[in-house]
Amino acid sequence: MTVHVKRAFKYRCYPNGEQAAELSRTFGCVRLVWNRALAARVEAWERRQERVGYGATSAMLTGWKRTEELAFLNEVSCVPLQQALRHLQAAFTNFFTRRAGHPRFKARKRSRDAAEYTRSAFRYREGRLTLAKMAEPLDIRWSRPLPEGAVPSTVTVSRDAAGRWFVSVLCEDPTVRHLPALDRAVGVDLGVSDLVALSTGEKVRNPGHERRERTRLVRAQRELSRKAAGSANREKARRKVARVHARIADRRRDFLHKLTTRLVRENQTVVVEGLSVRDLLGNRRLSRSIADAGWAELRAMLAYKCVWYGRELVTVDRWFPSSKLCSSCGARRTCLPLHVRTWECACGAVHDRDVNAARNILAAGLAVAACGDGVGPQRSTPGGQSSVKQEVVPPPRSRATARPRG
Repeated sequence: MTVHVKRAFKYRCYPNGEQAAELSRTFGCVRLVWNRALAARVEAWERRQERVGYGATSAMLTGWKRTEELAFLNEVSCVPLQQALRHLQAAFTNFFTRRAGHPRFKARKRSRDAAEYTRSAFRYREGRLTLAKMAEPLDIRWSRPLPEGAVPSTVTVSRDAAGRWFVSVLCEDPTVRHLPALDRAVGVDLGVSDLVALSTGEKVRNPGHERRERTRLVRAQRELSRKAAGSANREKARRKVARVHARIADRRRDFLHKLTTRLVRENQTVVVEGLSVRDLLGNRRLSRSIADAGWAELRAMLAYKCVWYGRELVTVDRWFPSSKLCSSCGARRTCLPLHVRTWECACGAVHDRDVNAARNILAAGLAVAACGDGVGPQRSTPGGQSSVKQEVVPPPRSRATARPRG
C-alpha cells in the first residue's frame, strides 16, 4: 500500500562567495521580520488584548518595506520573509493548543540560520537548483537521488553553527509503502549504559558518542575560553567547538536511524515507555548521559516510521512500574534501587532488570492494543488498586512530568 508522504531530502551545498553573501542577507532579514512581527503581536495582546494574525503581520511587512529604515528588505526574495510570518503563525497555533511554548525572539548568535523558498522562488531542472535573486544554480552534492518524477514543493537553505551549508528539498515520496504485516511485537526499555533492552532479551549498547569525543570537546572548549571576546581567533575557536558537536550529533543520528528502522521493519507492534525526557534531564547526575543517549530523537523516529510503514506504536504510561514487576508471576517488589541489575522473585524466576522491564512493557502494550485504553494485566499494589495505565498513540507531544526510574 502506497502512502502519500511528503519527505525532506537533505544535502550539503557549497555556495560561492556571492551566493553565500545573498543567503546571509536573507537569513538576517528573516530573523528581523520574525522578531518585529513577534514584538507586534506581543504588544497588541499586552496593551489591547488583541490577537494579531498572519494577514495583519503580512500587511505590516509591506509597510516596513516602504520605510527608509527597512528598505533593505526589498533586496532579498520576499518569499522567505512571508514564510517566516507563516511559521510564526504556526508557532502561535501550537502555543494556543498547548503543544509548544510561547514563541521566542531569534538572536543572531543563537538561532538557526534558515530560509524557506516555495515554488515561486526557485527553479529546479535536471538536478540543478537555482534560487530567487541568484544568477547561477547552487553547487549541491546529490548524495542520493530524489524519487523519480518528484517535484519539490519547498526548498530550505540552512547554515549550522559549524559553518556547513545544507539544502533540504521537500517533495512527495511515492516509494514509501506499508510493509507486509507480521505477527511479531517487541517491548523496548530505554536505558543509559544499554540504550535499549528488548523483550526478546537483546540489548543494544549505548555507543556514547559524546563520551568518545569528550577529550577533544574539552580541549576545544578550553581553547575557546582563552580567546578575546569579539576577536577573529575566538570565532575560529567557536567553529572548532561547533564542528565537534556536529560530529557527535551526526553519528548519533545515523546510529538511531539504523536502530529504529530495524525495529520497525522486524516488528508489527513496537511498545515503548512514555518518558518525559525534558524533566529527566533535571537529574544532575544522569543528565549528560541521558542527553547523549538521544531518547527523544529515538522516540520521534519510531513515531513517524511506524506511520510510514504501517506499524503500530504503543506508549505505556510513565508511572507503570515495569522494573519492579515480575514478568513471570506478576508480583511487585516494593523497592528496587538502581544499582540492582538482577533480582530473584519469590516464584523462583531470576530477572535481568532491563529485559524484565521490556517484557512487562510489551505485555502492557499488547493489552492496550487488544482491549483498549486503561485495560491491562491485573497487577495489584499492596493497597489493592490497579497500578497500570497505558495510552495508544500516534504519539502526543506531551509536557507531563517524568516518572522516576526504578
